[in-house]
Amino acid sequence: MNENKKAHLFYVEDDESLGFVTKDNLELQGYQVTHCSDGLEAISIAKQKEFDLCILDVMLPGADGFSIAEEIRKYNTEIPILFLTAKSLKEDKIRGLKLGADDYITKPFSIEELMLKIEIFLKRSKITHQIEEPSHYQLGGYEFSFKNLSLSYNEGEPRILTQREAELLLLFIQNKNEVMKRSFILESIWGENDYFMGRSLDVFISRLRKYLKQDASLKIENIHGIGFKLKAD
Repeated sequence: MNENKKAHLFYVEDDESLGFVTKDNLELQGYQVTHCSDGLEAISIAKQKEFDLCILDVMLPGADGFSIAEEIRKYNTEIPILFLTAKSLKEDKIRGLKLGADDYITKPFSIEELMLKIEIFLKRSKITHQIEEPSHYQLGGYEFSFKNLSLSYNEGEPRILTQREAELLLLFIQNKNEVMKRSFILESIWGENDYFMGRSLDVFISRLRKYLKQDASLKIENIHGIGFKLKAD
């Protein structure tokens, strides 16, 4: 049996027919599925139960998928989030990725495509949790804890990072003073290299630069046409 089976999925979709068929197929594959059709109800359920992955339709009554994702990310920075959308607008995709979504699936989609995405992100999430890392890293005047998702400067109040921010910072620390290609970063953190993931990477790079600006000896350089390098003395 696939190691990802029995994972608990949170599926929010207001199309009754699509919701029934998709939930039925996911359960046939061995997943436990909690289905909801209202955005406000989904926010309430997400706060009460623990899930391994969220599948959120964008257009919903009560509250849209973006609002649900924002609420989820306030207390869970790690859970993978997939958006389902009938739109293919770049603005929508970029907005979702900025909120911490892991990927998009555009309707109409095949069950096989959805299954593949689910297995990819569950596997990646499991690998991330199994990584044995040092408890703390020293980076200039900063102390970084990947396990606790915290970054503090000169023993000051720690900043709590999102899972994606922490993964990106860890990758830079592991390769500091070395040039990393954009494709390498995208495939290591996002699992694929495409336009939307690239835009999301630029957003996260800007965030890390802001977080590290208190130490002048640290700089994330943009190596034109190639990628990025974390300069650290």
